[in-house]
Formats: sequence, C-alpha cells, structure tokens
Amino acid sequence: MPLNLPDRLPAIELLKQENIFVMDTTRAHGQDIRPLRIAILNLMPIKITTETDFVRILSNTPLQIEIEFMKIRSHTSKNAPVEHMRAFYRDFEDMRHKKYDGFIITGAPLEQFNYEEVNYWDELKDVMDWAHSNVTSTLYICWAAFAGLYHFYGIDKQPTAEKVFGIFRHHALMPQLPIFRGFDDEYFVPHSRHITLDKEEILAHPELSIISESDEAGVHIVMARGGRDFFITGHSEYSPFTLDTEYKRDLAKGMAIQMPKHYYKHDDPSCTPIVRWRSTANLLFTNWLNYYVYQETPFNIEDIHD
Repeated sequence: MPLNLPDRLPAIELLKQENIFVMDTTRAHGQDIRPLRIAILNLMPIKITTETDFVRILSNTPLQIEIEFMKIRSHTSKNAPVEHMRAFYRDFEDMRHKKYDGFIITGAPLEQFNYEEVNYWDELKDVMDWAHSNVTSTLYICWAAFAGLYHFYGIDKQPTAEKVFGIFRHHALMPQLPIFRGFDDEYFVPHSRHITLDKEEILAHPELSIISESDEAGVHIVMARGGRDFFITGHSEYSPFTLDTEYKRDLAKGMAIQMPKHYYKHDDPSCTPIVRWRSTANLLFTNWLNYYVYQETPFNIEDIHD
C-alpha cells in the first residue's frame, strides 16, 4: 500500500517523477483499511526538501501510512511559504489530543546553541513528553536525538574537533534486533553535524542501549524503552545530493568546511556522489514501521499509553 498524503503536497509530484507511488487523501479514503498514523515534527528550515526525504523513505512499505506534519507555535519558519505551512502543517496544540502509531522528530541547525537558548525548547520538551504516552514508537533524528537524550537522561552533546561530514561505515552492536533485519555486517550512513555523544555517559544509563556505531562517526543509534524510542545521530533519509548541496552552499559562503568524506567518486567534488546508504536506509525505516510500529501498536489506537 502507498502513503496517504495531504492533497497537493509538493512531495507528491516530486516523488512521482522518481517513479514512487503515493496516494493523496481523496483516493485513500476509498480504501477500507486503518492506515498507520505517523506524525512528523519537521524542524528543518527547508521544509519541502525534508518532507520529500521522509515521504520517499516511508513509501517503501506494503503498509498504508497516513502522514500528518506538525509544527510548534513558538517558532515561525523563515524559509517556508506561509501558505505551505497553513495548508500542510498543524500546531502541536491542535494534535496533542490524538494518538499516533509512529512519530518522527527531524534534525535542526541548532548545534551551536545550548538547549535552553532555543526559543522553542519548552514546547519541544512538551512534545517529547507527550510522545511517551501517545505514540507507539518515536524516531529522534540528528539534533532531535541529542535533544531527546538531554531532556530525558541529562546526556549533553559534545563538540567535535571537525565536522562529522560524509558517508561512514557502521556496524550493529545488537544485530539480532528486528531493526537490523536484512542489514549487512557493515553498512553506510550519512552524517552532517558538529557534535557527538560520550559513549561512557550513555552506558551509565542501564535503560539505554547503544545498538549501532561507527569507528569514525561514533555513536549512531541509541535505543530506549524496548524500541519505543530510537535516538539516531545520522541521516539515512538523505537524498543522493544533500551533502553535495550543503558542501557547495557553505563553500559559496566562504566558510571553512572540509569535503564530505567517502562521498564523491575518487574523492573529487566534480564527480557524482556514490550512493552507498540507500538499501540500509530503506531497511531501517521499513523495519521500524513493521516491527516497532505495526507489530506493537494496538488495533484501537486510543489504547496507546506510556
């Protein structure tokens, strides 16, 4: 089954050009199926790009999925048209009375700020607390992973000597977990961040499990509450040219940025990037939807609780 998306969402036409089948709301209502209800809190500045990345990666499943995009009132996006936000996003306060099978909180370009300095930190904490008792399983992506670990467990982010930027080799520490079903012994994941996690600090919390890591990029996935929370420092959802766009954008601004590692053919930015992470990315999100959302969520969605 395809994704059930809001009518006229720009990602629909963009993904049709990639030969990915999606279904708008009008057509989906003709099917007598309870879709999985997935909410996405999109904190990234370029909303449409991020929407398309997640819609693309969530489309590779036989389950019908109904996606709703969330925003928070205490922050106004400067890079998304007001009309787009009004048409496709709802405030958290208008969604908090509902239950969701799955929830995704995206990254945000806020690494250089203390969490308490973020103008929507209080509301974000409220969202994360709400997810614990109203969502079957939540993915915290990149900055959101750091923010979630800080909020729930007091684990603070650590600055890196240089940006963790490129495509890095990883391995599972608990390969028997369903989230890794179908994974190779080694797999690749994109990263783009200036912060990292102290592994020993995480290990001091018995309720947390580091389940994936990289010799170069460090901690990748931390699991909590038996898979109801996944804190993911990488960006498996990235499209082939996301890092290229970021690299060339920062070069054009005159910023000191190193070339993304293990990304371009022959390590030459004039060459096309080598996509090494697509199959793992599809498995990660499909396994999450199947084993930690669909297999765990109650038939009556109102029965979800902490």
